[in-house]
This record gives sequence, C-alpha cells and structure tokens, in this order.
Amino acid sequence: MAKNSFSSSSNSGIAPWIGIATVVVLIDQIVKVTISKLFVSGEVHPVTSFFNMVLVFNKGAAFSFLANESGWQRHFFTGMAIAAAFFILYLLKRHAGQRLFCWALALILGGAIGNVVDRISYGHVIDFLDFYAGTWHWPAFNLADSAITLGAALFVIDELRRVNR
Repeated sequence: MAKNSFSSSSNSGIAPWIGIATVVVLIDQIVKVTISKLFVSGEVHPVTSFFNMVLVFNKGAAFSFLANESGWQRHFFTGMAIAAAFFILYLLKRHAGQRLFCWALALILGGAIGNVVDRISYGHVIDFLDFYAGTWHWPAFNLADSAITLGAALFVIDELRRVNR
C-alpha cells in the first residue's frame, strides 16, 4: 500500500520542515516589505466586494489583543513566540517522520517567526489582509497569521485521524 505525502513515514530528519518554515518566513517578509513600501498606514485599496488590502500596524496579538497596552506586550509576545518556536523544533526533531503533524508544526513555526521578525524589527506586526461582509470587518491579518491558522487546522485534522485509528 502506497503512502501519500501526509502519512507517517520513516524519520527523514528535521531539514525539510525547517525548509518549509523558512519559505513561509521569506514569503511573509517579502510581502510585508512590499506592502509597507506601497501603502501608508491605514491606506485601503479595495480588491473585491469583500476584500481590501490595507496597511495596519498591530502592537498586540491576534485580533489586536492587548494592542493598546504600554509596550510590555511586544516583549511578552516575542518571548512566547520564541519559546513556542523552540518547543516546535523539539517536536519536529522527535516526530520528523509524521508528515501531517510536521507540516502543521512547520507552518505554525514559520508564521510565528515571521511575526517575531516584525516585532523585533518594527515593534509591531504588519497586517494587510482585510476581509469583510457589509460593514463587519474581520481584523486585518497577514500571511504569517494565515500559515499559523492553516497549521492549526492541519494539526486538528492530524489529531482527528489519530483518534479514529
């Protein structure tokens, strides 16, 4: 029986997973730099009837959680992300042959590092994707956030597959 690309296989090492995380960070940072050069803060460019490109600086976490605090949150979220990155590296090394699990971790790792680069470099995270319905807007987010979300979804799928075995 052939195994697909998301099934468990023999331990193939951590390098492919670090490579995926690196690609996520590079794409995320290239797009953020591009948006920062093309837009001014708060500038909105409608793309469709439900999506805008906008430049927003988020000093908080997801959904601008704690964004209005005095600045301690920058260091807190940076430290948490770095600690999570080390834990993810440990899990990747320990479970390198579990492909879906490692895909999930690699995407989360790349997204977390992408946002840490922003926090260290600028003191905030650069967000630019703005989806909405009528007057209701989802909080702006970026590609790193998308990678984290996709990784979390893959993690849930992997766990559900394990439970159903």
